[in-house]
Amino acid sequence: MRFIGNKEKLLDQIYQVVSSTNTNKGTFCDFFSGTSNVGRYFKEKGFQILSSDLLYFSYVLQKAYIENNGEPEFKKLLKEIKTSSSGLFSSPFDLVRNYLNTLKGIKGFIYKNYTVEGTTGKEFIRKYFTPENGKKIDAIRTKIEKWRNEKLINENEYFVLLAALIESVSFYANISGVYAAFLKQYDPRALKTLEIKPISFYSGKKKHSVHNKNSMELIDDIDVDILYLDPPYNHRQYAPNYHLLETIALYDNPQIKGITGMREYKNKKSEFCNKDTALEALDKIARMAKFKYLILSYNSEGTMPEREILSVLKRYGKVTVRNIDYLRFKSNSNGDSKHKKMIQEQLYVLTA
Repeated sequence: MRFIGNKEKLLDQIYQVVSSTNTNKGTFCDFFSGTSNVGRYFKEKGFQILSSDLLYFSYVLQKAYIENNGEPEFKKLLKEIKTSSSGLFSSPFDLVRNYLNTLKGIKGFIYKNYTVEGTTGKEFIRKYFTPENGKKIDAIRTKIEKWRNEKLINENEYFVLLAALIESVSFYANISGVYAAFLKQYDPRALKTLEIKPISFYSGKKKHSVHNKNSMELIDDIDVDILYLDPPYNHRQYAPNYHLLETIALYDNPQIKGITGMREYKNKKSEFCNKDTALEALDKIARMAKFKYLILSYNSEGTMPEREILSVLKRYGKVTVRNIDYLRFKSNSNGDSKHKKMIQEQLYVLTA
């Protein structure tokens, strides 16, 4: 999934920094989970993970990838539905996925509010999905909720199916990267018929803990070896940029407004999108959380200047900084072209 600040390409280098702390396979807190890529990576490395994010769709991904420790079996559901195998060794998840992909579309909330056909005659015409894919999303999301209400799937299976839908939607959305706007013309990939794609499962024996709340509310409960912070680094709030994934995950028929059909997000704003409140929040975390090492991953173009970050962190221990150069692709305003730009990710390591 494309996500602002995604650290997938930097994970090996972040692991090198973590390895230097001599906390191998200890406890690791991913304070701003996002797509949960960092938590997944360190789960596979043998760490016990605690993760949190204010956005519900992120919580869904955390439940499926972090808390879940294996591929679900769908024993009860598979006795109730007719499935067809797509291969010689189809897994229970593949059988359910294939079933969902055969569902006939319905005219639900996504179709009615985020497709041209569904919004024709309304104040704003929106073009996030083709009508067919909008109806397909509604059918799949409705079916998953129905199975849960009928107790044909357990909580773990429910979140795995939701995660698969959320991950798959991103391949068919008519956007340039985030959901704060849609493209005027259909991107070729948006014209393809939506299908639930396979997702990865991360096995393990350790019990992991995931949360759907403002991470600042967890400070008093944190006592870990590694506290990893990857906060927003500019003024762009994540909630409006991923509002549609949030609505699909919650499927709560929210009040929406404007040309993009934005849901209300005033209670899901991050302190780190403003320089002054960001520095105050960083100080609070470093002062109140219990950890052996705090690792802050921050962009060189971020709102908090390096000297002020160092000033805050040095109040609580020894600080080292590692700069990692990497190539970022930045879409222009209309999404038609991309510009290469070299930037730095700065890893601040605070030893308590």
